[in-house]
Amino acid sequence: MAFLRSYSNASSGMGVAEDCRDTFLELQRKKTHRYVIFKIDEKRKQVIVEKTGDATESYDDFMASLPENDCRYAVYDFDFVTEENCQKSKIFFIAWSPSVSRIRAKMLYATSKDRFRREMDGVHYEIQATDPSELDLEILRDRAH
Repeated sequence: MAFLRSYSNASSGMGVAEDCRDTFLELQRKKTHRYVIFKIDEKRKQVIVEKTGDATESYDDFMASLPENDCRYAVYDFDFVTEENCQKSKIFFIAWSPSVSRIRAKMLYATSKDRFRREMDGVHYEIQATDPSELDLEILRDRAH
């Protein structure tokens, strides 16, 4: 519990549950997950893992896991092949804040993002999105190349 206490003061936003970092490392190092969705648990005042996507899941599965009307953080492990025909992978951090979500949720996620994002050491790119069109697969492809 000392871990949570040290990070959950008002100036830094929400605390971060220990399994968030562990789950991220499983995605990053072991390739166990294709994506991880995180949510803020207001009662516990911390960011928690809401869902993980199996390594075989598609980008469509990931998009379907994001709520239409509530904010989330997510990491997505994007695999692609370079022009030199090399298999590569880049990790995207996504701050999902749909325009139709509650103002309180938008503010809570916005003020906690930097603190939470620092826990995700090894993320290559960050995307802020308010609409599914801002997360089109082509956008990830363009950023990764």
